[in-house]
Amino acid sequence: MRFTSSAPLHTLLLFVAALVCSQTQAQPNTQSSLIDSEQAATIALADKIWRLAELGYQETRSSDELQRYLSDRGFRIQSEVANIPTAFVASYGKGEPVISLLAEFDALPGLSQDAVPQRSPLVDNGAGHACGHHLFGAASAAAAVAIARWLKDSGKPGTVQVVGTPAEEGGSGKVYLTRAGVFDESDVVLHWHPSDRNDASPSSTTANKSGRFEFHGIAAHAASAPHRGRSALDGVEAMNYMVNLMREHVPTDARIHYVITDGGDAPNIVPEFAEVYYYVRHPDPAIAEALFERVVRAGNAAAMGTDTAMEVEVMHGNYPLLPNDVLAERMHANLIAQGGITYDAHEQEFAETLHATLGDVKRQLGSEQQISDYQFVQRFGSTDVGDVSWTVPTVGLRTATWVPGTSAHSWQAVAAGGMSIGHKGMLLAAEVLAKTGIELMTSPAVIEEAWEEMRARRGEDFEYRALLGDREPPLNYRRSGG
Repeated sequence: MRFTSSAPLHTLLLFVAALVCSQTQAQPNTQSSLIDSEQAATIALADKIWRLAELGYQETRSSDELQRYLSDRGFRIQSEVANIPTAFVASYGKGEPVISLLAEFDALPGLSQDAVPQRSPLVDNGAGHACGHHLFGAASAAAAVAIARWLKDSGKPGTVQVVGTPAEEGGSGKVYLTRAGVFDESDVVLHWHPSDRNDASPSSTTANKSGRFEFHGIAAHAASAPHRGRSALDGVEAMNYMVNLMREHVPTDARIHYVITDGGDAPNIVPEFAEVYYYVRHPDPAIAEALFERVVRAGNAAAMGTDTAMEVEVMHGNYPLLPNDVLAERMHANLIAQGGITYDAHEQEFAETLHATLGDVKRQLGSEQQISDYQFVQRFGSTDVGDVSWTVPTVGLRTATWVPGTSAHSWQAVAAGGMSIGHKGMLLAAEVLAKTGIELMTSPAVIEEAWEEMRARRGEDFEYRALLGDREPPLNYRRSGG
């Protein structure tokens, strides 16, 4: 069902919401829980995926675990959607509206960590769930099961889906799913993300386009015949120098970062091959694309100046999140109703020990009990949820699965995400997702209004075009050092 009404856009009085909701303290939850019966199974599922810690597009067992959990609870499973082996769609119910929940499950390289408050890798240089996607996938699945049970008990029409979305970390899994039309029948998409706080404010991110720049030169003995060589590493370094000069002449809210992934084999060999991997970000996708093209021109110029050859492979491209106030105010209200996180004595001791490893951070212990103000937030990271949000009204929240002050992509995030602090934040997210999904199942006018807001924000002439072009999913990008 796609809403086409020309009803006027809902006007949200943000300052009123902020006054009412400002730093709301957790209140005892007297509401009946939608996920009580699933709590133990959800924790077990999350812990299993945490232990597997599989990288993007390699999450075979993690994806299987999520699909098995949902299949056992009556969901119809479509595997390998969009020709991605670990992507899936699990559906329950019949008819409209169609509420889809995103489920991520990829880990990050090099951040293996035990569930203890001191640095203690489980596997040297192994992967770890430093962005909490094990919690993300499990909570979304549990929320979908709660919505499915409500559909069955109420006899109402509607379909709930879990879309298993691999490789968020640099692999742009959702972009390929969006491009393939996986969300074409969805009326609303719900998502969440682990965090060090509880927040359902509308937010945006940066658009992001990345590429691997390969330089090809001529090998030679670096001492006895350097004149016969052409250094691919010189090409990389010349490119990096020019891009660094660019930084004075780009918008202040742009972000450009790179790593040299291959600089040659030995100092006494003129490098025949070298590679540098760039990310280019900006809140406006058009500006991000334009900046990326400037980086490409720098690469071409570097190749010309060093008498080498350069090839660029676009690795991924994400739109910024498109906020939706119509949906966000309802998600926020449900988060307020649930309240924040309360630690028991063991969790408090764990949190105090871990917090001491964070250095000078502003967010202090105790803030996990609060709900953040309702206000627009501009984030400077990127996510492939952005592409979904430009094609279907999308809303999300964050919950305190980590000790306050913890950064994503850190060993501290892995540690808290593997024990009860992470579990509590995950169960809170599942409850809020379930309540919001059920509310929307019986609120066609709200869904229609959300569509009107999305269309207004993206503009009348908008036509979705993936920033990464028509390339196929880079299923081996983690195997090749990405």
